[in-house]
Amino acid sequence: MSGCFKLRTTFTPKGDQPKAIKALTEGIKKGLKHQVLLGVTGSGKTFTLANVIAQVQKPTLVIAHNKTLAAQLYHEFKHFFPENAVEYFVSYYDYYQPEAYIPQTDTYIEKDASINDAIDRMRHAATTAVLQRRDVIVVSSVSCIYGLGSPEAYKEMILYLEEGMAIERDEILRKLVEIQYERNDTDFHRGTFRVRGDVIDIFPASYEDAAIRVEMFGDYIDALYEIDPLKGRILRRIDRITIYPGTHYVIPGNTLERALQSIKEELEERVKYFERQGRFMEARRLEERTNFDMEMIREVGYCHGIENYSRHLSGRKPGEPPPTLLDYFPDDFLVIIDESHVTIPQLRGMYEGDRSRKESLVEYGFRLPSAFDNRPLKFEEFERSVDQVIYVSATPGPYELGKAEAVVEQIIRPTGLMDPEIIVRPARGQVDDLLKEIRKRVAKGERVLVTTLTKRMAEDLTEYYHELGIRVRYLHAEIDTIERTEIIRDLRLGKFDVLIGINLLREGLDIPEVSLVAILDADKEGYLRSHTALIQTAGRAARNISGQVIMYADTITESMKKAIEETNRRRKIQETYNKRHNITPVSIIKGIPETLYEISEADYYTIPAVKEKEEEFHSEEEIDRQIRMLEKEMKEAAKRLEFERAAELRDKIKTLKEKAMGLKVA
Repeated sequence: MSGCFKLRTTFTPKGDQPKAIKALTEGIKKGLKHQVLLGVTGSGKTFTLANVIAQVQKPTLVIAHNKTLAAQLYHEFKHFFPENAVEYFVSYYDYYQPEAYIPQTDTYIEKDASINDAIDRMRHAATTAVLQRRDVIVVSSVSCIYGLGSPEAYKEMILYLEEGMAIERDEILRKLVEIQYERNDTDFHRGTFRVRGDVIDIFPASYEDAAIRVEMFGDYIDALYEIDPLKGRILRRIDRITIYPGTHYVIPGNTLERALQSIKEELEERVKYFERQGRFMEARRLEERTNFDMEMIREVGYCHGIENYSRHLSGRKPGEPPPTLLDYFPDDFLVIIDESHVTIPQLRGMYEGDRSRKESLVEYGFRLPSAFDNRPLKFEEFERSVDQVIYVSATPGPYELGKAEAVVEQIIRPTGLMDPEIIVRPARGQVDDLLKEIRKRVAKGERVLVTTLTKRMAEDLTEYYHELGIRVRYLHAEIDTIERTEIIRDLRLGKFDVLIGINLLREGLDIPEVSLVAILDADKEGYLRSHTALIQTAGRAARNISGQVIMYADTITESMKKAIEETNRRRKIQETYNKRHNITPVSIIKGIPETLYEISEADYYTIPAVKEKEEEFHSEEEIDRQIRMLEKEMKEAAKRLEFERAAELRDKIKTLKEKAMGLKVA
């Protein structure tokens, strides 16, 4: 049942949150299409946006650039809106190997994937909520622009049940099979139903810990209940229920033959194309594969890789954009793009990557050309699909700023922390000058991050400082998640003091012990020395009261000038606010009320400074036992949306499997 957004919080907006909330809300009500919230990390952007959503009362889609950030935003919004529908929509694969063909080696790679059942359920919960109510927030990754089943078909293929309704038992069962539910009287789980006489139990695809019981009396529904799916215990009686399909790719009976006829026509045309070119192997391959898929669709309404026929199933024309999550929303929905300087380029790049992989599949007869239409949206299609957008970033990109009809700033951190001071020093002698600074920080028990432009420079510098007695490590791109996490943890624990790398940005990584960030060769213009990258890199020191940034450069580039001016501007605003409100950043840990921490968003991922005990294994049986245990823990972590932890465990499993292989060889 649709309601209105109710923001539940004891907090009141602080700092420049009130004016940001007012400006963004008024902008939406005036009909502004594009607004930017320029908010520094830790200023409480999520709290501000929650207030805006509560005031404008629009269904909202929040797009984040990775699963970890999306999960964090999901939890934050769920905390603010406990009575409303806050949903989570990301790729449901724990592991995904897309279908591909490599002509150079004549290698066909079949699609291989492991679906996370919990995330699949949450995707169904999201689409169901969007279709049923207006008080809904969906937090999504860029998965929201990937092809999904048609919302028209999804809405059409529902099973509506109401107490007292006249309907035959067999009609309910037929409809459940039609909308892709499986009968299973022994193993009752999500997407199945079971039958015991006049009682039908249904486990909806969007439900987690409840199922639906339908009690029949002849050809009437006598009672409807929500039940505990494990114990069968009745939780509550309900008046009515709408059961949505078990998959997003459903085919209404009246469109099935039309879709199959359309696939057949395309197949005939493509086979003729190959035969005219004398490519009979490709023609036969395509014919066999497609005919098999068509037979499966005709018999069971589904086939492996059915998404490749989505254009035919939805009745869309060649080249038309596929249906996506965006199509499930009403026309007036609000879009919030978090960390827009990263998310917008990601949205731009999805289409080309997908297209290039499918070209060889189509060219060599593994797929029909209509497979191209199962794709992410092109960026211009995405732009046409959204109405009002708020771009959120500490460093908005040129696209957002060019589109913005209003730029709203949120510079104040309620906790009093200021942006770090930036100092420029000559690049000549930078290695020895930095050495002195490192020793000062080490003496105070603080940590240092150093960013270089090349891998060779990072390696040489690490070796040089190590020979001089500095406890230093080098972080490079080839290091996997588990080792990376171990390195960051050891830095926090003080097992070493200096971390050197090429790109230490990694938005969302919190190392509060870092008081100095050194940027070597800061005057070499490029991606890693753009003004956006410089501001983001400097932000790695923004969690420490003594935070400072040293840029080593012989000239002040335009990017450096912009970064320094912007940082100084923010520092001035923050300092003025702190003085006016008698906030002393030094005493934040003890002096600032806990509530101020809570309205400062947790938009950093902190690796805990607790190291797990290393285990030794002496036999294959011990390793196999540990792998099974870790796989279970990995799935549970993914279910809790703790993706960093799940990635760590995945890498541990990989390492153990390699160790087991070594024991076999030995």
